[in-house]
Amino acid sequence: MACLNVLKQEIKTLEAVFPKNHERFQIVSASVDELNCKFIGRNGKRYEIHANITETYPSTPPVWFADSEETSVTNAVQILSNTTGRDNHVMNQVGILVRELCRLHSVSEPAELDRLSMGVWVGPPAIDPPDMDEDEDDDDNDDDEDLHLEMEDSEALAKNKSDEMDAEHINMLERLRQNQRQDYLKGQVSGSVQATDRLMKELRDIYRSDTFKKGMYSIELVSDSLYEWNIRLMSVDPDSPLHNDLVMLKEKEGKDSILLNMLFKETYPFEPPFVRVVHPIISGGYVLMGGAICMELLTKQGWSSAYTVEAVIMQIAATLVKGKARIQFGAAKVVTQVNSAQGQYSLARAQQSFKSLVQIHEKNGWFTPPKEDG
Repeated sequence: MACLNVLKQEIKTLEAVFPKNHERFQIVSASVDELNCKFIGRNGKRYEIHANITETYPSTPPVWFADSEETSVTNAVQILSNTTGRDNHVMNQVGILVRELCRLHSVSEPAELDRLSMGVWVGPPAIDPPDMDEDEDDDDNDDDEDLHLEMEDSEALAKNKSDEMDAEHINMLERLRQNQRQDYLKGQVSGSVQATDRLMKELRDIYRSDTFKKGMYSIELVSDSLYEWNIRLMSVDPDSPLHNDLVMLKEKEGKDSILLNMLFKETYPFEPPFVRVVHPIISGGYVLMGGAICMELLTKQGWSSAYTVEAVIMQIAATLVKGKARIQFGAAKVVTQVNSAQGQYSLARAQQSFKSLVQIHEKNGWFTPPKEDG
């Protein structure tokens, strides 16, 4: 509890020292789980930087990552993974980050950094409570906690994950954290810290999103792995032929969704996931014969680490409709390019066709269809 109270106090200090309107560095949002920050460099260019505060904090520092791939930002973020002791604390982490960013961008350091180094909280001064017995002292601490919550703005309260996520999804995130901790203790860590942390954030944001809650799509982690997701796309434009096909699919096969599979590498988010259609067999919609999808943003050349998984899902849904995708009923009987026993595409064929597609476009350019479609 003591560590949590210190963390809350440091977060309050950071929000007060670097508010959302600060000219150089801004704490956009903050909680005991994560920080979302913004650095303003030369000519007003903005860089978004995030930190996830793990369960091992402060024994280990927060895990930082940036949306930008510029070395002037990634180099500054990298330094924060090598800190120890007091420098693991989030307030000192931000101080180190801001100083390094200012140095790499050749801009002057904000005067507020001195307040961080002194550990000064710029909120209301603390008042020493009068002497009292132990029970009364506990009640006073509870009152302080209530006051602390009242000071938080409505935006911060809206981010309370227990209010925004179902118990099932909260339990899933907790199970993933426990699995990661056990893997770490056993020396069996898979993927990378940066990719794992980003994917945890992506999954948490999806569980909170309106599109997910409205049932437009569902998420299943294959074998509880953050690095392979099955996505069931259940809603497309109701005026599209594909929507009508989905209705018919439910009548014929009892299935009401398009199953997508996403594979993430340890280099995520700096490289795109590999996305393919698994079921049903689709013609049109920029779906290749192997089930891969013809979209430039899914290639290294067209990808940006700023893209979110949800944005990719929504773009795929729009691309299928725009490309006049249709479900091929009875395609399970076709033995070429698909697994005829299950009526679905194979991973090997999807990877092969996508590789061929990329080679063609690298040679001839992505001239048609447009970038957002493939």
